[in-house]
Amino acid sequence: MIDLSMKAIQIDRYGGPEVLVRRELPVPEPGPGEVLIELAYSGVNFMDVHTRQGKYATSQTYPVRLPTTLGMEGAGTIVDVGNGVQGLSAGDRVAYCLVWSSYAEYAVVPAWRVVKVPDALTLERAAASVFHGFTAHYLAHDVGALRPGSTCLVHAASGGIGQILIQLAKRAGARVFTTTSTEEKALVARSKGADVAILYEDGRFADAVRDATGGKGVDVVFDPLGKATLRDSFRATRKRGLVVSYGSVSGSVRDLDPIELGEAGSLFLTRPRLADHLQDADAIRARADDIFSALIDGSLKIDIGGYYNLDNVEDAHQALENRTMIGKPLLALGSDPGLNQGGPPCPTRHPASPSARSCSPRPQPTPSSPRGPRPSRRCAARRDGARGTRKAR
Repeated sequence: MIDLSMKAIQIDRYGGPEVLVRRELPVPEPGPGEVLIELAYSGVNFMDVHTRQGKYATSQTYPVRLPTTLGMEGAGTIVDVGNGVQGLSAGDRVAYCLVWSSYAEYAVVPAWRVVKVPDALTLERAAASVFHGFTAHYLAHDVGALRPGSTCLVHAASGGIGQILIQLAKRAGARVFTTTSTEEKALVARSKGADVAILYEDGRFADAVRDATGGKGVDVVFDPLGKATLRDSFRATRKRGLVVSYGSVSGSVRDLDPIELGEAGSLFLTRPRLADHLQDADAIRARADDIFSALIDGSLKIDIGGYYNLDNVEDAHQALENRTMIGKPLLALGSDPGLNQGGPPCPTRHPASPSARSCSPRPQPTPSSPRGPRPSRRCAARRDGARGTRKAR
């Protein structure tokens, strides 16, 4: 067996960005029902920040324990498959989410969680779309059940999930209200199709929504922020409406009395998680087919908020925590050797302007940007070694 190592970022304790540790680790072996992926990109998102902070330390839905390799979404090329894997083989370009360890050059992933990336789609855009795209998809279609004539309010509208949620809501025929913290971010929301963009203004967004709906409020509020907005989200919701609390970026609400929902108009409050809406391979493929198809035909745009690498991923975490990130940040780990050069171009950093193009040729690497395409020598050696090892068994 060939002894190979890979670069990865792990945490041994919880805390701020300073707890990230860079390590050389052995390239993992896929077990039965698993595939080994050479990663081209890892998505960066708030779940990475929450993992680092210890918010999943006792979670049963996301049982992440220390030590762990950060990152739970990625895209790349399969270089080895475990026993019993069907429909996937070395060389397939794939993407996945909700499996921790994507802040690394290689990752082992259960085969049922993996989806193939169409030839017309870059691994870059696939990596940017799986976690945020799947999340927005289940929120809009399964939880919010948006349809023609629905009204909804999308908080954090310039973020990765928010931008996609606006577009899916508009596709479903809903009237979309949005909130952002700055006028610059409001421009981004409008560029994605928001009918109304409002600043938070210490909760006064609820009054603006009420005014714009004739005093009624919206059918559904999508709230990823938690403590800073949840009670004002109640005020922005119509009687017997639905408030979807799908995150706690601003902090958890720990003093909520259910009677508040009654006083606010007999509201429904739910706290869903993506894992419960991706319970089998069929559900994952169905969401991937919808999101990937929309990306390819141009009806869905996903903007990249910035490119990072294993040496500066702390900057991405800081931008997320400071709420200065606009769009989806990506961690660049390698190349996309299977890219169909005739397919759609890759997105660049979003300049927060509705007139900016979401997709343009990828910029050349600079000293402060991720490294460019690298030869896949490790990949080839890993495949040869793995195949030889399995034959020896």
